[in-house]
Amino acid sequence: MNTLRLAMFSAIVNAGSISKAATTLGMDKSVLSRQLAKLEDELGARLIQRSTRRLTLTEIGELVFAEARSIDRAVSNIEQLTEQHQSEVQGRLRVTCPRPLGQRYLVPLLVEFTALHPKIEIALTVDDHMVDLIAEHIDVALRVAHLEDSTLVARKLGDNPRVLVASPSYLTRRGAPHSPTDLLTHDCLLYSSGARVFDEWHFTKDDISTPVRVTSKIQINDGMALAAAAVAGGGVTLLDRLLVAHELADGSLVQLLPDYQLRHGQPVYAVYPARPWLALKTATFVTFLQERLFI
Repeated sequence: MNTLRLAMFSAIVNAGSISKAATTLGMDKSVLSRQLAKLEDELGARLIQRSTRRLTLTEIGELVFAEARSIDRAVSNIEQLTEQHQSEVQGRLRVTCPRPLGQRYLVPLLVEFTALHPKIEIALTVDDHMVDLIAEHIDVALRVAHLEDSTLVARKLGDNPRVLVASPSYLTRRGAPHSPTDLLTHDCLLYSSGARVFDEWHFTKDDISTPVRVTSKIQINDGMALAAAAVAGGGVTLLDRLLVAHELADGSLVQLLPDYQLRHGQPVYAVYPARPWLALKTATFVTFLQERLFI
């Protein structure tokens, strides 16, 4: 059994096409296609049903792929083992994170990290969807979420409380609210997801909870866009602090009702696959994030 061809087969399945896998592996598409055909000849079975739109695994292909992934894990563990024993932070570090976190915070930190460790090379994937770290060969993922139990290792980087904000221009025009119920007469900017609009805001003070159902002329399904609308004077909005920390610092947004507690935002975690050995580059990067992301 040719284990190299098995690894190539696994790469094809993970990539979703021969052409994408060839690009990832740095091979010619025709060469990779021939290697797949040789593996099928060697096994005496068709592994993939080919069409112009997609690749579909056959029944035997599903079984072979499950075994081929164990080769991927073994190779990854060997890489981690050798990297753990390096005395210097170096190599390629594959990172993924949500778009707002990447654009606003992580990218400058990556520049700083590579300056501290000149032999490191970083490949950042900005993706708002949950990425399969094993299949995509990701070293570290940043996630803004209350995490469920999983096979991944998670290290908390910091809390991310929600804040109520508006721009100085809006407050000059409409005045500042002094209690949650004052928001009933204000223009509010609301987060939406599909058909759902998050129009009920909860405030707590002296153990007394006050839910307020606000109204809005503007509803947006993106937090960064909501922050931009607030900066433009569109109204009052409720967002995770990470999305508006820069605007609060430069004064383009002002925090409102600071004496009230809001429902907790989603904390930020660094997650990575659970392996017998943690590469020096990964351990150093996660520690760096813990020290720098929330200062």
